[in-house]
Amino acid sequence: MERPPATISAAGPWPAGLDRFAVILVRPDSPENIGLAARGMANTGFSDLRIVGLDRFEAPAYRTAVHADSILDAARFFETLVDAADGLDLVLGSTARIRRDFPLVTVSEAVRRTLEYPLDTRVGLVFGNERTGLTAREIGLSNIRFRIPQAARQPSYNLGVAVTLTLFEIAGRGHEPGVARRDRPLTHAEQEEAGRRFSDLLDSRGFMRDANRAFITERVRDIFRRMVLTANDRDIVLAMFRKGFPRGPLSNAHERSRNGTE
Repeated sequence: MERPPATISAAGPWPAGLDRFAVILVRPDSPENIGLAARGMANTGFSDLRIVGLDRFEAPAYRTAVHADSILDAARFFETLVDAADGLDLVLGSTARIRRDFPLVTVSEAVRRTLEYPLDTRVGLVFGNERTGLTAREIGLSNIRFRIPQAARQPSYNLGVAVTLTLFEIAGRGHEPGVARRDRPLTHAEQEEAGRRFSDLLDSRGFMRDANRAFITERVRDIFRRMVLTANDRDIVLAMFRKGFPRGPLSNAHERSRNGTE
């Protein structure tokens, strides 16, 4: 029988392992929202803040942080989301928009999946710009894409509120020993490299054409991200396709089938 979530009281204790989570804010517009996000992190027991697209904080960030100055002081700044995700194993992207070809789950489901991994799995929680959100490329870099349910008439949550709700969902569930059901995945950079190797393998076997190469390459990498491969998974999949696809151009039968003439 599945155990009920851990109960969080005002006095704690908060669950262990929260230091493996990083909050990543991508191109935030409002310094006040950055401060509110930091305050939410302090309230829920998180400390690793990463900022993409800025190189410093404006004073209002400290005014709204309220006892979370240490989180702002320790924050790290990056030029791109790829840089900010370096060293992480699992990346979760938040979005309020329903997008074609980007399967979404609720924040509760995203957290449930995250907590299936071992406690040493390093996790990034990515939140986009207040007005424009994450770009398709940025949300595409995530392994799990999630949304926070809300009333239909309201377009989106305030950034600080979205961060706090997500973090409380994680802290509120706790993480009891022995619940991990999955092996630790490859690092995010290694997952990207696995997707590149696989798409190159398909290209070398004649699977792609000039007209669809960019599309197929991105779709393959997206599939690899959503699979959240372990090192063993990667090796098996790559070996399987090396054996399964003949070298050089595709066979005539396969080419006819692909072109719809068979």
